[in-house]
Amino acid sequence: MSKETLNPLESGQKQVKIACDALGLDPAVYELLKEPQRIIEISIPVRMDDGSVKTFKGYRSAHNDAVGPYKGGIRFHQNVNSDEVKALSLWMSIKCQVTGIPYGGGKGGITVDPSELSQRELEQLSRGWVRGMWKYLGEKVDIPAPDVNTNGQIMAWMQDEYNKLSGEQTIGVFTGKPLSYGGSQGRNEATGFGVAVTMREAFTALGKDLKGATVAVQGFGNVGKYSVKNIMKLGGKVVAVAEFEKGKGAFAIYKAEGFTFEELEAAKAAGSLTKVAGAKELTMDEFWALDVEAIAPCALENAITNHEAELIKAGIICEGANGPITPEADEVLYKKGIVVTPDVLTNAGGVTVSYFEWVQNIYGYYWTEKEVEEKEERAMVDAFKPIWALKKEFDEKGQPISFRQATYMKSIKRIAEAMKIRGWY
Repeated sequence: MSKETLNPLESGQKQVKIACDALGLDPAVYELLKEPQRIIEISIPVRMDDGSVKTFKGYRSAHNDAVGPYKGGIRFHQNVNSDEVKALSLWMSIKCQVTGIPYGGGKGGITVDPSELSQRELEQLSRGWVRGMWKYLGEKVDIPAPDVNTNGQIMAWMQDEYNKLSGEQTIGVFTGKPLSYGGSQGRNEATGFGVAVTMREAFTALGKDLKGATVAVQGFGNVGKYSVKNIMKLGGKVVAVAEFEKGKGAFAIYKAEGFTFEELEAAKAAGSLTKVAGAKELTMDEFWALDVEAIAPCALENAITNHEAELIKAGIICEGANGPITPEADEVLYKKGIVVTPDVLTNAGGVTVSYFEWVQNIYGYYWTEKEVEEKEERAMVDAFKPIWALKKEFDEKGQPISFRQATYMKSIKRIAEAMKIRGWY
């Protein structure tokens, strides 16, 4: 596997370049979008439970604020690095403009395996990240949220630390907070709900029906879990779920008649998805090669390389994770006629409901879960339809483009117009 294939920043830059060229934009647009406007790297010292001091690396990438303040999650993972957060912040800029919310892209992280930390150490690490970054954050500056291995509790600690340092009660600086501390109804399920809505729209656009369709989902973390739940709610039949477990590695389980959400959740709570009664265990190659109608990769980036792309038989892939398909694999899937709904659209439900939380925090007025879900569904459907129409328009002109290219073109056009009107080029 070449280095270029696996470097997420180079993947993101390539996608932006293709879209800029297809739109015939001024070369300055690509120059302004290929790198973040700011990247901060800090060292975070933490007093461990055994009395020793350990230092962790923390990052925040601020990609582009032409349309509004930076917005994006913070992930705690042992593989977090500078290029990864840069790429993720670039994708966030694109993602925010897919549903038309007034944000630019940001992303942050800490290089750590949080499962090795006690609750006290985790709190100290979270607060330490804020102490190093707080001057560059704010409700109208940069608004973080949860991502891989972070949650509402971590956001609450971070928001509390920010308030102590700033001397203000500005609870809209962090989104994805618990309900008792300014969180929004519907935020936990938002990304997975958006994945399910996008999958339904893709089936409809292709003249098919998600009801009764067979689906495989990779990952059973926050995104995967709620994708499974909501795909089932919209009538899809989830027959396979892949997961990674410490000491076991990556594997999948399969049930021809389909799983129930309750049995999957109960098995996960009991320690392993292998505890689902009547489920057959599969290797990852067997998982990707399943004869299903749709696959939702909801784990980490670069899950589908050329090898996996050659195995896939599904007609629709909905990217719940960020960057789960390498650029080379994307080309293989496109040539096979597989429709890929890209991450920047498919998982945009999370940032859309984060935006709703921010709006509610600033207003000091809160909506019901039903109101939030209705607003999110409308935003996801309104985002999908013009992108599909743009793809069809280019296809009919004899200049075929992938659904991913159409998505990037729609977003980059909006960012380019904002940068132009502001006099950036």
